[in-house]
Amino acid sequence: MYLITGCAGFIGFHMCQYLLKKNLDVIGIDSLNQYYSKKLKLDRLSLLKKNKTFKFNNINLCDKKKLELILGKTEGLKIIHFAAQPGVMYSYKNPKSYYENNILATKNLVEISKRTKILQFLFISSSSVYGDKKKYPIKENEQLIPINYYAKTKIECEKIVHKNFKNANHSTKILRPFTVYGPFGRPDMLILKMLTFIKKNKEIGIYNFGNYLRDFTYVEDVVEVLFKLSLKKNLRIKTFNICASKPIKINDILMLVKKFLKKSFKIKYFPKRKGEMLITYGSNKNLLRFIKFRKFTTFNIGLKKTINWYKKYPHKNYLELHK
Repeated sequence: MYLITGCAGFIGFHMCQYLLKKNLDVIGIDSLNQYYSKKLKLDRLSLLKKNKTFKFNNINLCDKKKLELILGKTEGLKIIHFAAQPGVMYSYKNPKSYYENNILATKNLVEISKRTKILQFLFISSSSVYGDKKKYPIKENEQLIPINYYAKTKIECEKIVHKNFKNANHSTKILRPFTVYGPFGRPDMLILKMLTFIKKNKEIGIYNFGNYLRDFTYVEDVVEVLFKLSLKKNLRIKTFNICASKPIKINDILMLVKKFLKKSFKIKYFPKRKGEMLITYGSNKNLLRFIKFRKFTTFNIGLKKTINWYKKYPHKNYLELHK
C-alpha cells in the first residue's frame, strides 16, 4: 500500500493515477491549500476518487495528531512525500508558509514514520537545491548552494530525512526532479502559464530575456521512475536526480509553441529575477544505473501532449492565476 502526500498536487496526482491503474491501494493526504486554484486540485481529486482503492484524507501535515491516526492504522506502507509549498518567487512574499509546509510538515511525517513499520520512504526534494554551477550536467554529489528560500527549506528537509533514517530498517531515497511539466500542471509554471496567456491574447512576460536553460522532464516519466524506485531495496539512503538531461532554452520553447499552435503572440522580455537559477541541467546516469528505464520523453513530444490536453481540458478558468 502506498501513502502519497500532496495527492491533489501536480506530480502527486499523477503518481496516484499511475498506482491506481496498477490496481494498488493508495492513501492520499492533502491540505488543499489556496496557493493556486483549489478548484483545480478538487478536479484532480475527483478523478482519483473514482477508484475504490483510493482513500483521501484532507489534513495538513502540520497536524501531528491527525497524521498519527492515519499512519498508526497501517503497517508496511510505501510513503512518497510530495507535499510542500512550491514556487520560488512566492517564498519571498510568504516565507512562513515554506517553513510550515516544507520543514515542519516533513519533520512531523518523518518522526511519525520512524515509529511505524514502513517499507519505503521517498522524499521529493528539488533540483533547486544545487543553485547555479560552473560545470554541467550536475551530479548528485555536487555541493548544495541554494539561491532562494524555497531551496533552503528543501535542503533542511533532506537533512531531517538523513538524521532520522540513517540507521532505519526500511529503504529511504531522496529524489531531486528537474523542471517537471505536463497535463494538469501548476498554473504558475511556464508552459501552462504561456498557454493561458495566449488563449486570452495577453502579453507574455519572459525573464532573463529568454536565456534561461531548463532541463524539462515529462511528468509521466517522473512517476514511472518513482514507482520503479519504490520497488528497489537499499540499506543506505540514496539520492537521485530525476531528469531527461536534455536542457532547452526558454526562447526555443517559445518558438516551438508558436509552431505547434500555428499562432503568434506578444512577448515582453525582462532581466533575470533574483532567486532564479540560470541553468537547470542534471545528470541521470546514477539513476539509470540503479533502475531499468525506457528513454525519457523528448520535449517536443511532451509539449505536444501538454498542448493537446490543454485544448481539451474543459475547466481552463481553473488554470488562471489570481495573484
